[in-house]
Amino acid sequence: MNRPQAASAPSSFQRWGQAAGGLAALATLFIVLGHDGRRVAQLVLLALPLLAWMAWPVRSRAAQRTRRIALWLWVMLFALDGVSRAFLLDAYQAAPDGALVVGAVANSNGREGGEYLQSHWRVALLWVAALAAAGAFAWRLAGRGRQAPSSLGMPKCWVGVLAVVIALGIVAYASKPWRRLHPLVFWANWAQSVQALKADMADQRLVRDRALAHARQAEPVVAHEGPSTVVLVITDSINRDNMGLYGYRRDTTPRLQAHQRRAGENMLVLRNAWSVDASTLPALRNMLAFGEPDADQPQHLLALARAAGYKVWWMSNHDDIAIEQQHARLADVVDFVNRTPGRASASLDGELLDCVQEALEDPAQRKLIVVHLLGAHPHYRLRFPEGENPFDDEVDAVETQMQDQGRAAWVRRFRQDYDAALLYHDFVVSETLQLTQAVGREGGYRAWMYLSDHGQEVGHVSDRAGHSPQTESGYRIPALVWRSEALGPAATQAAARQPFRADWLAWTVADLLHLRWGGNQPGRNVLAPEYRWQAPVLPAKVKSYLD
Repeated sequence: MNRPQAASAPSSFQRWGQAAGGLAALATLFIVLGHDGRRVAQLVLLALPLLAWMAWPVRSRAAQRTRRIALWLWVMLFALDGVSRAFLLDAYQAAPDGALVVGAVANSNGREGGEYLQSHWRVALLWVAALAAAGAFAWRLAGRGRQAPSSLGMPKCWVGVLAVVIALGIVAYASKPWRRLHPLVFWANWAQSVQALKADMADQRLVRDRALAHARQAEPVVAHEGPSTVVLVITDSINRDNMGLYGYRRDTTPRLQAHQRRAGENMLVLRNAWSVDASTLPALRNMLAFGEPDADQPQHLLALARAAGYKVWWMSNHDDIAIEQQHARLADVVDFVNRTPGRASASLDGELLDCVQEALEDPAQRKLIVVHLLGAHPHYRLRFPEGENPFDDEVDAVETQMQDQGRAAWVRRFRQDYDAALLYHDFVVSETLQLTQAVGREGGYRAWMYLSDHGQEVGHVSDRAGHSPQTESGYRIPALVWRSEALGPAATQAAARQPFRADWLAWTVADLLHLRWGGNQPGRNVLAPEYRWQAPVLPAKVKSYLD
């Protein structure tokens, strides 16, 4: 009499095991639609633990139904997340938490949302159909959980599998960065971000309006006749110590060095340039607000340029809502080519070169073009085309020196990636200079300035890599100026020797724009004879501001 029960027990285990596997496969399919790389594995591990509930024997019909509904909702959460992300990636190459998406939702109302759905109803219908089919399949599988304990007990192999699933789930949920990816947590945070941005956008719009009004009150004028074009290139996380242009022993800046040789007195390399901030947002605030962002009525460089009659562009490979709202929206033309926020973005800076050329070809007589690059922002390996790392595994003078300094293998590897990022960066930056020199050559004044918002520690003075507010490396930046009108040998040499502060950038750019207004301070313009250096107060100890 016991033989039929013994034979049926394994089939029962097989039945709910296959159902759990089917639900896991379904969730994984939608996860893959909306994620890539290691995030797929992270999301799968976040999805699996609840599916282990299918192995728990449940007797009552009410409990079985509750479990079925919970499992179905769980799987459909991941399905909805994957579909939403896949739609955005396909339509806009954007992540849902990117500035493009969050900004568009925050700036829309119900009527606009309805109009959007009307214009995209065909695509929406396909996704809804896919979700409906998945939902029906998931509902069927979710009802096949274990219903009663077996007299034989659970096979050891199943116990082992469940133990591994639960252990991995504990690891996944113990990690805060992983937990934030869970659809419940992510979309709840996303909704809060949208609401916060709605409020912030209203505030920032008022701030921008006040900045423009304050700039007009200053009555700036352009002390130069004829067409005028100024290109300002602001990059991210570039340490000048890693540039061949500044004496580094790897050939990371061959194009800029060639430009320097050809340009002569028209090009100025500021040898002792420093940032006063070790991260992007405060650095940009300081740079563009003339070093006085917390003043009662600070001037903003872009607002001042517009008030003087310049047409202003802001083009960026960053995806950052704060940057867009605080600075970019002050421009006449705004172009963000990156649609993925954070360090995982693989958008290359070269994507901006077409935008630069289009702006330079615009017929406006006076143009200020701000180009905001990712530069060598971590992760370094994402800042250059795949497979283009000539320093990979090369035992050269830099590698030997780092080994002698006792730098860890992972830090030396990061240095190789960082230097490869700088080599690609050299190409992009030199192209912006080449375009500035070439486009509109038929006449008019042209100027170009390049600098980084802050530096980066990559095994220079400590055995680590990344942003570094506590070491000099976090503040050592490059700064270059080119003008179609030469400064002259004496002025060029004097300026090249001077220390330069990035928070005084706007004073120098205002000079390149030939702006004159009541609040002008030539003592902070590194190109002016009246320039007077004042050492900033930094969190890091600096031996000398002169190399």
